[in-house]
Amino acid sequence: MIATGLTSREATKHLEQYGYNLIETYKGKSRLKILFSQFNNLMVYLLLFAAAMSFWFQEYLDATAILMVILVNAAIGFLMELQAERSMNALKKMAMVLAKVFRDGNLTEIVSDELVPYDLMYVEAGDMINADARIISATQLSVNEASLTGEAMPVEKIADELSGDVPLADRTNMLYKGTFVTSGNAYALVVATGMQTELGKIAHLVQGAEQSATPLEKKLQVFSRKLIYITVAMVVLIFIVGMFTHGDYTELLETAIALAVAAIPEGLPIVATLALAQGMLKMARHNVIVKKLSAVETLGGTTIICTDKTGTLTQNKIEVTDVITANENTAMDKQILRQIAVLCNTASIQISEKEVTEIGDPLETGLLKYAYKNGDNIEQIRKQFPKINEVPFSSETKMMATLHSSHNEFIVYAKGAAEEILRRCSHIRIGSETKSLNEETRVHWKEKSEQLAASGLRVIAGAYKESSSRNISLISDLVFAGLYGMMDPPADDVFDAISECKEAGIKVVMITGDHPATANYIANQLGIAEPNNVVLGKNMNPFEQLSDQEKKRWVDSSVFARVTPAHKLDLISVLQEKGNIVGMTGDGVNDAPALKKADIGIAMGKRGTQVAQEVSDMVLKDDKFSSIVHAIRQGRVIFTNIQEFVIYLLSCNMSELLVVSLASLSNLHFQLVPLQILFINLVTDVLPALALGVSEGSPLVMKHKPRNPAEPLLKTRQWYAVWIYAAIISVCTLGAVLFSHFVMHTGEKFDPKLCNNILFFSLIFCQLLHVFNMASVKISFFKSEVFRNKYVWYALVLSWLIVIVVLFIAPAREALNVQSLKSGDWLLVIASAAISLLVIQILKRINLIHDED
Repeated sequence: MIATGLTSREATKHLEQYGYNLIETYKGKSRLKILFSQFNNLMVYLLLFAAAMSFWFQEYLDATAILMVILVNAAIGFLMELQAERSMNALKKMAMVLAKVFRDGNLTEIVSDELVPYDLMYVEAGDMINADARIISATQLSVNEASLTGEAMPVEKIADELSGDVPLADRTNMLYKGTFVTSGNAYALVVATGMQTELGKIAHLVQGAEQSATPLEKKLQVFSRKLIYITVAMVVLIFIVGMFTHGDYTELLETAIALAVAAIPEGLPIVATLALAQGMLKMARHNVIVKKLSAVETLGGTTIICTDKTGTLTQNKIEVTDVITANENTAMDKQILRQIAVLCNTASIQISEKEVTEIGDPLETGLLKYAYKNGDNIEQIRKQFPKINEVPFSSETKMMATLHSSHNEFIVYAKGAAEEILRRCSHIRIGSETKSLNEETRVHWKEKSEQLAASGLRVIAGAYKESSSRNISLISDLVFAGLYGMMDPPADDVFDAISECKEAGIKVVMITGDHPATANYIANQLGIAEPNNVVLGKNMNPFEQLSDQEKKRWVDSSVFARVTPAHKLDLISVLQEKGNIVGMTGDGVNDAPALKKADIGIAMGKRGTQVAQEVSDMVLKDDKFSSIVHAIRQGRVIFTNIQEFVIYLLSCNMSELLVVSLASLSNLHFQLVPLQILFINLVTDVLPALALGVSEGSPLVMKHKPRNPAEPLLKTRQWYAVWIYAAIISVCTLGAVLFSHFVMHTGEKFDPKLCNNILFFSLIFCQLLHVFNMASVKISFFKSEVFRNKYVWYALVLSWLIVIVVLFIAPAREALNVQSLKSGDWLLVIASAAISLLVIQILKRINLIHDED
């Protein structure tokens, strides 16, 4: 069982016995907690105070209605927050971590949650360890156990048996869940999963921990507090003025409560959370898993994308197109290069009639496919030459070497960057002979590799050496065997994506470990940089030693080749120092520091190591550059949507505040009562705001420069727009009342209820049509993102239906003190709303109102 792993039937039985491999930490809010949280805010306290005062004055119907409104608001808030919680849970399920195990004798990948005791697990550099396991065999294995022991330095691991009671930190033959492999590889037998692991035993320390607020949520909280201060100031002012004018305490109290209710947008935090969660789900459908809510806000402000070349800008379909042996392409030399391709390789391919399943690095699977297409039996070769030692590939050495036994001899096979392999070779194979490799020949092969790279091929070299002893160096005194030229063309959709980045003011920087000639060729094809303007890693000094001139060159350059993870970290520091918001892609374990340093760390989902995915802010499930651009576009859309519904809610609520204030200061006798304002907010605040929150966004969202994430939620000009919108709506609604009284009903007895109703319905209709003012005026009104948003139309129809239904329900009519209007009055209400919409549209289109970035 240990040699071949579990069978599928055994794995299923163990899963039933031991359960899923899960650590219970933050469980999210319970439904009961979500429900109670709807009542725990200042708005509800104000409404409860209003209800209590209504009971005090024996206005039982008003008090009951206010309590009903509180319950309805709570129900809506509960459903929206529950939906947001479900969206986040769905998102977590999309970010599943995979583990490599042997099942039914074959190495396969499974969801790590399904790991069970007695699974035979294979781990290599960059893998997260997903269960506690006993090492069976290890090759130069080092593991970072800082998450468990606090020790920052990697620990060397072995397969030897340990005796006595050994402390956890000294158990060098064990792997632990939550740690990660920094170098080497190993086979290990799973001994504990889930809460039975060492990590699970201490998981209770973080159970129930509260999630911290995102920067956007904090901005909304600050925003809401300021709004409350403004409201309190207005209430005090109106109360003082009222005391000196008419002194009716009851009316003043009602007015004060009405002002408080009018000014505060009740659904703002809930709608914002839902908009973020729904936006993140949209990204997930486009293969972008955003792990942190705060990353959504940062996405919209990204100014530079630092991206890898292979698999991100290119198709990642690596095929060997050229093989040049050291001796005129003889059959024997080609056979040695195919052996190197198969044996100096940790990947595997499973070929069936329908498809080829690839497990491992695309470059290595490309080499295996090359050998297979030339008639080699991969499994047979690996059995004929069993591996007994290995020097894994690293970004520092830029090569990999393996030691194999063959009868009574030993053979080393190596592959890597051409210049690195040539530097470590002392001989070259010429026919059946091995001759010394002189400097002239070494330079000749370097030039040959550069010629291939200049044509867009990715070039690596192969080497070997034979020995009668196994105790030899695997990375020196090698015999040069030849070159592999591999083609990985640019992805079809990357051209449009880069063009879109340029229009959006986003600079694209290519960072690659590849040959500078290959990087230059691809960059020129994609229009990223000028020809022959490549910064080489060997010429990049550490950050502390950089001069201002060197920093300027880095900032101005767009292509960096033969770079190491340390270079990436320094480059990010330079770019951030100049005020840029940097997105950085990475896939290796050594990329983790750069991913954490970047404003947006972007890990690869297909070829990225689990460590890179763990520290990143977002994961690309398809590894495509176009997905990064889509995420930035969606990030901008989400933030724009939030700005739009904040402006909409504020301008609507401020219009109510102005109407109530003007009516009170003018001592008008058709004042809106708190219950009416509550109903207006219920109808106009929630549904249209939700519809704006899920808008597809303006087609022009990628036509302007990135936004600074440090900016407040609303800029000064947007605040001006809010007050202008509120003033126009207020004038139109009060104007409708005055027109009705002095023009349409002139000579008739003053009817306060009629005036109040016209004000009430005019305000509702003006606010509902106001949703169309949130669209960009840079495109046609009828082609705007708001007009084309079907959810806006659903919201409007439903809101109008609520108003109509209220008119047919006697208790509701009585509670709101409304009556059915005559046709002429209804036309006046509709006309006032249309005039409000028309005036705002004209002012926006002649640039007297600016509410867009």
